[in-house]
Amino acid sequence: MSAAGSIPSSCLHRIFRAAELREKEAGVDVVKLHVGDPYFNPADNVAEAFIDAVRRGETKYTGVEGLPELRAAVVDKLRADNGVDSEVSRLLISPGSCQGLAALLQSLAEPGAEILLPELHWPVHLQQAVLAGFRPVLYPLGADLRPDPETIAAAATPRTRVLLINSPANPTGVVLDRSEIGALLDLARSRNWQVISDEAYEHFVYEREHVSVASFERDLPVEERIVHSVFSFSKSFAMTGYRLGYVALANDRAADVMKVAQEANIIGTSTPVQYAGIAALDSRHESTAANRKLVQRNRDVALPPLIRAGLLHELPAGGWYAMLDVGRTGLDAETFAARLLESKGVAVVPGEGFAMRPELDAEGRVRSHDFAPWARQLIRIAFCVDQSALETGVRKIVEFVDECGDGGPTSAD
Repeated sequence: MSAAGSIPSSCLHRIFRAAELREKEAGVDVVKLHVGDPYFNPADNVAEAFIDAVRRGETKYTGVEGLPELRAAVVDKLRADNGVDSEVSRLLISPGSCQGLAALLQSLAEPGAEILLPELHWPVHLQQAVLAGFRPVLYPLGADLRPDPETIAAAATPRTRVLLINSPANPTGVVLDRSEIGALLDLARSRNWQVISDEAYEHFVYEREHVSVASFERDLPVEERIVHSVFSFSKSFAMTGYRLGYVALANDRAADVMKVAQEANIIGTSTPVQYAGIAALDSRHESTAANRKLVQRNRDVALPPLIRAGLLHELPAGGWYAMLDVGRTGLDAETFAARLLESKGVAVVPGEGFAMRPELDAEGRVRSHDFAPWARQLIRIAFCVDQSALETGVRKIVEFVDECGDGGPTSAD
């Protein structure tokens, strides 16, 4: 079996298919709190730029690095908004940040190398790491789901090569502050690790500012930098279906290697979509502020009933997701999600899927896997959806929990 063939499908795709099947069989709409797809749309100038590019015949290949105009606009944005010192030569456009992450991991992988991921992680990070040839090492998070440098250092081995940082985090909503990022970066530099910073949710921070990890390196010589930053148009600009992202590489050597990975994987990113990206950046301040306001309003209005019900400790500090603890029902998360979908028509994601612990064989195949036991009572909901649907979904979740009681007869298996 190939390494790819040994990797389990993610929980995200399983619940996506289950929700579609439920709608088809029952003939009713499902309240979809399982997927991070926004209810708002890109700014009008984004679609207009895409259409104009098609009509002008701007549909030929671009270089594997992306349109020079878009790369230059991204570099300006990184310097002005993120405090990141980049250059066009170190900036690569990708068809979505997910593909950019995959190519970056491929370009950093070495035989037998390990990558550090949190125990509670985005499943795609784990899948991509294994596909690239890394051996994932999962480190525990603190009680508040925050990474601790000492815990990470204890989990590392001499084969560790990469530390992945995700702030704001999917699925936890945790936002790291400057001191936390500085401590993680100091640890990585002391151990000679590379750092991947996934900043897909950079514009969705609600009580503080977003801090880009690479901003700590802007005064360092380029050859000494170790942070590779990955960004997305999907969240900030509601361009999920456009598939557009970018990677700011730490140094020229890393950029040259990733160009090869991109060339082998994609040839190039859709040309009309890249023109849409230029338009999105032109109006970025207005659109990102408006989009953040919409999601924050959802958070502030719809999620407090979950806190009152004892399912959520506090409002997420960033991102689009909240992790709920449904342990009081006596149901594990898989059973909870299945019964909630069946009885209430609400789709959520079981938390186990964000805490998979794979065992790899000598050839890098997933030999077996289990899940962190504490994740068996967690579910994830997305709060970037239509406010009315979100409020309905939250109400039905609370109703279902109340019906289950505190581990009463409804929850017996």
